[in-house]
Amino acid sequence: MHRIYEYHHLVTNDEIDGLGHVNNVVYLKWLQDAAVAHSGANGWPARRYREQGIGWVARSHFIEYLQPAFVDQEIIVQTWISNLQKVKSLRKYRIIRPADSELLVRAETNWAFVNYQSLSPCRIPTEVSECFSVISDEEAPEQAAFSEKFTDKT
Repeated sequence: MHRIYEYHHLVTNDEIDGLGHVNNVVYLKWLQDAAVAHSGANGWPARRYREQGIGWVARSHFIEYLQPAFVDQEIIVQTWISNLQKVKSLRKYRIIRPADSELLVRAETNWAFVNYQSLSPCRIPTEVSECFSVISDEEAPEQAAFSEKFTDKT
């Protein structure tokens, strides 16, 4: 089981906007790609959800852009489950640039578990929830350094 998943990506030319850095909506795509890859690595690829007629839909996203990324830079999206309830889950993310260890983005997505036919919320089956660990804020990647660096001290 992958508790904290790392999704690696090399920034491409088509991800760059008119300002010469990665377009904001691309970061959202990377978050979703990392979530899907994490789920697949833990035994729940998209195909399995479709076959079961159940799965996740995003309810909301929070993205805080801290530093830009540029073409040909490697980025790593770290993702983990922060909480898992009856029909919803909170997934958190960090996007880092390993070349200089810069934190580029911190983000989270609220996901709802639904029946794909009715699009109604449904209880997360045990066989799904057992495939993911909940990571507390204290266990989150570099949480101490993260909190110290980004906590408003005013």
